[in-house]
Amino acid sequence: MAEDVLSTTLPVPGAALPVPGVALPIPTPSLTWEQKAAFVFVFFLFIFLGLLIVRCFRILLDPYRSMPSSTWTDYMEKDTSDYRLP
Repeated sequence: MAEDVLSTTLPVPGAALPVPGVALPIPTPSLTWEQKAAFVFVFFLFIFLGLLIVRCFRILLDPYRSMPSSTWTDYMEKDTSDYRLP
């Protein structure tokens, strides 16, 4: 009997109580095409950001792998006479 009294007098936690005279807004079930386009654009931005982060970490871990090896030996191919002043 006491459980019946408590259950009828106490509201369920998290449940909204209706207020007399106030109309509740009607939820819209779908998004507009602008909102969908914005979500798709943000999604692709996050993918692009993730790829850039991965690339930056790969360069930080092994910076010489991304550099072409031809730039390492350019200074050795020139003769020392090329650096003399005329």
